[in-house]
Amino acid sequence: MVDTVRREVRTADSDFDVRSAEDGGNVLVGYAAKFNTRSQNLGGFIETIAPSAFTNSLSRGLDVRALFNHDPNLVLGRSTAGTLTLSQDQIGLRYRVPLPNTTAGRDLAESLRRGDITQSSFSFEVDPDGDDWDDDNDMPIRTLRSVSLFDVSPVTYPAYLDTNSGIAQRSLANARAMKRPPIPVRDFTAEIESDYATRVALIRLMEGN
Repeated sequence: MVDTVRREVRTADSDFDVRSAEDGGNVLVGYAAKFNTRSQNLGGFIETIAPSAFTNSLSRGLDVRALFNHDPNLVLGRSTAGTLTLSQDQIGLRYRVPLPNTTAGRDLAESLRRGDITQSSFSFEVDPDGDDWDDDNDMPIRTLRSVSLFDVSPVTYPAYLDTNSGIAQRSLANARAMKRPPIPVRDFTAEIESDYATRVALIRLMEGN
């Protein structure tokens, strides 16, 4: 089940290829993510995806869906059903889907051919210690190194940035907290002893000793 609290969505331009299948249907091929390219400002930080980001997801055989506009009612394919194939190459995360013979599948194929839809995205959750932060620049840079993939999706519009940037901001805050030097513990022993000696000397002075 998708953890919507930790779920993030990212969008990239994709060079879609719609091919004719032997059965007369359509096969969609595109990239859900591209490696080593910097994103735009994602609400206070910039992000890049390392080539290792999806390795664990692919090796673990996660049950990944292909959806249209991330709509669970518009399922295009599913990895465990063999109707969605995911792979990595030097460009990024590539996916291949024989589009279903449904109204949504046929309409999507036509929109892709016409160039009306040119972007693709993926939803994910960052694995434990799966991202790194470089906070030594004007804008913090986050590198995704290992994520759990939920779905890939051709999209009409890119994801709204403010809907998921808060998760990344919490990750940045945690990274900064781990780098922050510990607060030194002040030893007041010497000051207390000095203050005590001073008070004793004053009392003796007042008593005339």
